[in-house]
Amino acid sequence: MSNTAGKAPLISVITITFNASRVLPPTLRSVAGQTFRDFEHIVIDGASTDDTIAVARRLGVDGLRIVSEHDKGLYDAMNKGLAAAKGKYVVFLNAGDAFAGEDVLEAYAGAADSDPDIIYADTEIVDEERRVIGPRHLSAPDILTAESFSHGMLICHQAFMVRRSMAPAYDLQYRFSADYDWTVKCIMLTDPAKCVNLRRVAVHYLSDGLTDRNRKASLMERFRIMARHYGYATAVCRHIGFIPRAILRKLRG
Repeated sequence: MSNTAGKAPLISVITITFNASRVLPPTLRSVAGQTFRDFEHIVIDGASTDDTIAVARRLGVDGLRIVSEHDKGLYDAMNKGLAAAKGKYVVFLNAGDAFAGEDVLEAYAGAADSDPDIIYADTEIVDEERRVIGPRHLSAPDILTAESFSHGMLICHQAFMVRRSMAPAYDLQYRFSADYDWTVKCIMLTDPAKCVNLRRVAVHYLSDGLTDRNRKASLMERFRIMARHYGYATAVCRHIGFIPRAILRKLRG
């Protein structure tokens, strides 16, 4: 919803939905409430059979674009979102997730003044009552390098904004962790000088998403992706190190 007719927006916010009418309202309200207005919002829906589309039309911003059709899954829908986007930068804010304040896009836009390739931030986990459970178990690194993600998914996908012209397609061979592969590829296309850390919480991530519900399969995919980008030995060492952290997280939960 760019202020200048005919001018491409600075930011494309892409939301993927499927039968998400129950969790979608906070997402839409957080987008509509942003103080920064030079953005577009695109909803890519997988042919929902509930009230998802009606909710989107009722609560979405003026000019909201909705594509509703059958797809091959989450990452196929994300590829459709990338193809539809017109902004200089893209960020995915999926159904149930929300910006952590009305000034979040303002912060991203301010960082964009230096013309970076990637702008990133931290994330907090919320429940369906929108209560903050706590921060993610991993924090965004001060300096983002190609090696950063050899330690895992340090930046939540929803807090990772990338220049659209450099964003690759999601690899559909991965059902649960293609976002990890995609993010690594984006980072490897640039260098630390072109990556900006907002040093703030930008997104409230709704717990119990696709990856949460399929944790074992997701971790197996993530191992394969890590081995592909960083080598088998690194993947083995990192995953051995993940075990105590996973146990501690389970005990805390």
